[in-house]
Amino acid sequence: MKKVFFIFFLLFIGTLNAQQIALLKYQGGGDWYANPTALPNLIQFCNTHIHTAIDPDPGTVEPTSPAIFEYAFLHMTGHGNVFFSEEAQENLRNYLFSGGFLHIDDNYGMDQYIRPELEKMFPGKELTELPAEHPIFSSAFVFEKGVPKIHEHDLKRPQAFGIFHEGRLIILYTYESDLGDGWEDPEVHNDPENVREKALKMGANIIKYAFTN
Repeated sequence: MKKVFFIFFLLFIGTLNAQQIALLKYQGGGDWYANPTALPNLIQFCNTHIHTAIDPDPGTVEPTSPAIFEYAFLHMTGHGNVFFSEEAQENLRNYLFSGGFLHIDDNYGMDQYIRPELEKMFPGKELTELPAEHPIFSSAFVFEKGVPKIHEHDLKRPQAFGIFHEGRLIILYTYESDLGDGWEDPEVHNDPENVREKALKMGANIIKYAFTN
């Protein structure tokens, strides 16, 4: 088992240089496929503005698959139920503990489901709100107040939470922000250009931070 895991780890390190990202296809019935144009647009923005070399075609991967080790960054979104089997939990933990990064973006309605799943996956670790001074908010573009508000739902302030392992941020959970909606094609939500730009810049910050920390 250790030998197999080491091979996956080597694949992961090699992929970091290739800069590939993927959408996480989780179980539970939630719409993991929400915001289909979001990641391609974010990739294009990052490749243009922060000089990444990300494959323009993001992958799709299940949490139980060894293929997650082929990606430097995983993105997860949706509105509904989330379920991680024990196999999925173990695979995701191994991925994250060996250098991977997971961004979870609540597309409105995921919060009540994702929090218990994270508690099961990481007993003893808590979601911690990131202060505005955290470097993820200034890795490429400066957001003095932290994660920006893109779409309004319940008149709550946007928040960014993290789970850390050995001092490293391994999961970023953005709540009441809806970054992914802001990454979508302009005609999907008809957001003003300055709102889309804020979302894309914050997304670029997350990508840059994940690739360099």
